[in-house]
Amino acid sequence: MAISRTLPNPAVFPAIGGALRQQLAQATHLQTQAKFMPLPRRIGVIGNHLPRQCGIATFTTDLCDALEAEYGFARILAVPVTDANSSYDYPSRVQFELAEADASSFDRAKDFLNQRCADVVCLQHEFGIFGGVAGDNILPLLRDLRMPVVTTLHTVLREPDADQRRVMQEIADRSARLVVMSRHSCRLLQDVFAVPAHKIDMIHHGVPDLPFADPKSYKSGLGMEDKSVILSFGLLSPNKGVENIIAALPKILLQHRDVELWVVGATHPHLMRREGDKYRQQLQELARNLGVAAHVKFHHQFVSPEDMASFIGAADLYITPYRHEAQVSSGTLAYALGAGKAIISTPYWHAAELLADGRGALVPFQSPDAIATTAIELLGNDTLLQAMRKRAYSYGRAMVWKNVARQYMRSFQWARGEQLSMRPDDLVAAAC
Repeated sequence: MAISRTLPNPAVFPAIGGALRQQLAQATHLQTQAKFMPLPRRIGVIGNHLPRQCGIATFTTDLCDALEAEYGFARILAVPVTDANSSYDYPSRVQFELAEADASSFDRAKDFLNQRCADVVCLQHEFGIFGGVAGDNILPLLRDLRMPVVTTLHTVLREPDADQRRVMQEIADRSARLVVMSRHSCRLLQDVFAVPAHKIDMIHHGVPDLPFADPKSYKSGLGMEDKSVILSFGLLSPNKGVENIIAALPKILLQHRDVELWVVGATHPHLMRREGDKYRQQLQELARNLGVAAHVKFHHQFVSPEDMASFIGAADLYITPYRHEAQVSSGTLAYALGAGKAIISTPYWHAAELLADGRGALVPFQSPDAIATTAIELLGNDTLLQAMRKRAYSYGRAMVWKNVARQYMRSFQWARGEQLSMRPDDLVAAAC
C-alpha cells in the first residue's frame, strides 16, 4: 500500500522545537489542500507498452488499463519506447512513439505532451529502455515538460556507476514524486541518491484481482488433474536461476512422484537477439542429464493475461530462484502473491520484503537442496501450505490494480499541488 501521508498533529508534541512544529503544521495544512486538487483528466504515460514483450510494457499497459477502468473520465496519452528495428500494433491510446535509437524523437515527444496539455506525466523508468548513455535520452524531454512528472522507478541501484548516478539524480530532481515498489528502494533513494523522504511514494506492484481458488479448478482445463504443479514464469534469462529448480527436482521426485515443473515464458527478447535460445536449451539439456525431462514442461510463449491467470491458478507452488540480491521489484512474484500461491524464493530484496511474516519461504541463493527440502515440506503438509497461501492472499488484496490505480491518482494530485507551490521543498513528511 502507499506510504501514509498523514502527518503527526503538532499540538501533541510540546517538546518539538517551534520551527519544526511550524513545518509540521504547514505540511498538514498543505496536505489537506492537496486532497481537494482536481483529478487529472489527461495523463501522459511514458514507458514501454504491449504488444512489446517485456516486463515494463506489461506493467505500463496494466497501469493504463487500471486508471481508465477506475477513472472513466481520464484520458491516457501513452508514449511508448519502440526498440530499434521493431514495430508494434499499438492500441489507440498510443498516439506518439519514442524511437530508442533516435534522440530527436524525445524532443518531439516533449512538444506532443505539452501541446496536448497533459495534466501530469507518469514516467516508467528503467535504465535500459530509453537509449543513450545509461538511458539519458530521456533527460532533455523531462527538462522542457510544462506539467509535473511522477516517476515510477523499476530499478534502484545500490552501487550505480557515474553515468547511472547522473541520470538518476536528474530524474529525481525533475520529478515531483518518485514511486517505488518496496521500502528497501525507498531507503536506497534516500541513502544513495539523497532524495528527501517527502518526495517518495511506496506503491506496490499491481496484481490482477484473482480469486482464492483451489488449483484443481484450473488444472482440469489444462489436463493436469493428477499432477502437483511447480511454476516458474516470466521472461527467461540466466539471472532467473531456473536451473536451480531443475537441479532440485530429483530430490523432490523421490518424495512426490506426481510433481511437474512448468517453465512459462518466452526468452527475453534482448537475450534472444544476442544469443538465440541458448539458455532454454541449456535448461532442457540439464533436465535430460538429471533424468527429469519428463517432469519439466517449457511453455515458450509471452503469456496473455488470461493464460497467466490459468497458469498461476493451476500452480501448487510458485518458485522464484533469482540469482542476485539486488532485485528491487518482480512483477511475477507480485502476481503469484496476489493470487494466494505458496511461494519459495531466494532472498532478493523484493522477495525478502513481500514474503516476510510467513507469506512465503525464503531459501539461500544457488541452493537446489534448500529448494528441494522446502518444496517437499510444503507439498507434504497441506495445513502449512494453505496457511501460507491465505497469508499471501490477504496481504495481496491491497495490491490489486484497482487499489494501485487509486494510489497513483493520489500521487498525481500531490504532484499537481506541488507544481502550484502548495508546499516548499523543506517540508517534513512521513518517513518511509
